[in-house]
Amino acid sequence: MHDVDCVVIGSGFGGAVSALRMAEKGYSVVVLEQGRRLQRDDVVAGGRSVRRLIWEPALGLRGYFRQWIFPDVAVVGGVAVGGGSQVFAGVLLRPSEATFASPDWPRTERDWHQALRTHYDTAERMLGGAPNPARGLQDALLRDTAQAMQADGSFGGIASQAIYFGQHGEGVDPFFGGEGPRRAGCRHCGECLSACQHGAKNSLDLNYLHLAEQQGARIVSDTRVTDIVPQADGRYRVVVQGPAGRADHVASKVIVSAGVVGTVSLLSHCRDVTRTLPSLPRALGQRVRTNSESIVGVLLPKGQIANQDGAAITTHFYPDARTHITQNRFPSSFAYMRWTCGPLVAADTPRARRWKTLLAMVRPPGRVWRNWAATDWPARAVMLTVMQNVDTQLALVRKRHPLMPWRTRLTTQRDAGTPHSLAFIPQALQAAQHLAQVSGGEAICPLLESVGNKAVTAHILGGAVVADGPDRGVIDARHEVFGYPGLYVVDGSAVPANLGVNPSLTITAMAERAMSLMPAKAPSQGRAGP
Repeated sequence: MHDVDCVVIGSGFGGAVSALRMAEKGYSVVVLEQGRRLQRDDVVAGGRSVRRLIWEPALGLRGYFRQWIFPDVAVVGGVAVGGGSQVFAGVLLRPSEATFASPDWPRTERDWHQALRTHYDTAERMLGGAPNPARGLQDALLRDTAQAMQADGSFGGIASQAIYFGQHGEGVDPFFGGEGPRRAGCRHCGECLSACQHGAKNSLDLNYLHLAEQQGARIVSDTRVTDIVPQADGRYRVVVQGPAGRADHVASKVIVSAGVVGTVSLLSHCRDVTRTLPSLPRALGQRVRTNSESIVGVLLPKGQIANQDGAAITTHFYPDARTHITQNRFPSSFAYMRWTCGPLVAADTPRARRWKTLLAMVRPPGRVWRNWAATDWPARAVMLTVMQNVDTQLALVRKRHPLMPWRTRLTTQRDAGTPHSLAFIPQALQAAQHLAQVSGGEAICPLLESVGNKAVTAHILGGAVVADGPDRGVIDARHEVFGYPGLYVVDGSAVPANLGVNPSLTITAMAERAMSLMPAKAPSQGRAGP
């Protein structure tokens, strides 16, 4: 049993910010991370081999890229020290002011856009935001697609990206006055999504977590939190399983930052299975968003290479006020995705798209076989991420496992009367069709979306949202869980609405705001040891 002031569960954007700011405020901090601390050899292997990339312990795969497939949505994310920052593209965008006018944001803050402004600035500085200077084949094709959709006026480079675009080779710390690690400049290799083997991407282990450790925070990797138990003295016991067995921690403050799926899974387990936190709001797991996201793309003609002339994402555009589109370059290990994609067809409804896709796969079969047989698929694939800030939502709920009824599992649920498909976004189909026309390629789409009618997202949000009361959410405006003093949620599950842009900067800014409201530890309290 270890006594500590603060336990942070997870080391992604919310957890990394919490670790540094709590350590700066005088608390002893332990960060518990399920994944491992990545070394360069891990990243090199993950960029080449899907077996070294994917995290699926039940299948003996212990990489750092995780995929969850639920009835309504497929989610991807990172499992490592640094969380999702290891596999994100470094895009740092701020949502429109109109996004914060949504009634889903609690009225505790009169103006969330204004309240987060300075925290956005801090987050962008800490993550090393800089304009992306590169342009390549994908960017030219995206520009032509924007022009075809009469939106070329909104096309442009990513103005702020968490990538060091400075000198090549090992250099001095360019961000923190020598307190940060030595860095190397971006080589525009297009492999950001399998982590950066060159050290150019500003993942959290190179900023927030690095500085947190300098402040005395301790990061414990390869550990899994299984329960959170309130103690008689007002503290919490965090039950942990690690390589050496069980090693519990007791803390006065516990910050849950395990990502949407991890946070909702852990808290629902504590409420519904072990019943250690029985009074958690019924709103837990509700109001989950996919960032209203769709993945579509094009397989370019043979001989074209489109993944070696820039970072993963370099340009974007807005075909209308509520829709945002970026391109994506993939590393070699993403070749497995060719088996998950089929032909993209024009359709007016999800049902029509399903049957027209299946028909297109068998008549003529060449369309699907050209994609599946493309051994150079990552080099030729130009995939688009289409995001919207419209209100679409579902729930993550815990139910009995259908094959093992003595166990429970997390699954998705939607209201029976909800007509809108999470996976069917007409603007996405239009963008892929225009991209195919300007490139001469073959339009493709994940079969999970076209046939399975499941949204595919890397930007899941909500589930433990900030709210004015427990009837609408799980945490108050200070990110403290209703009914459980000292227990906090600081990650993407706190975001109460679709943002319509990549959410990493917003999650970081909200974490900065939450930590700014946390009191410093009183000197008279002393400092618990890790």
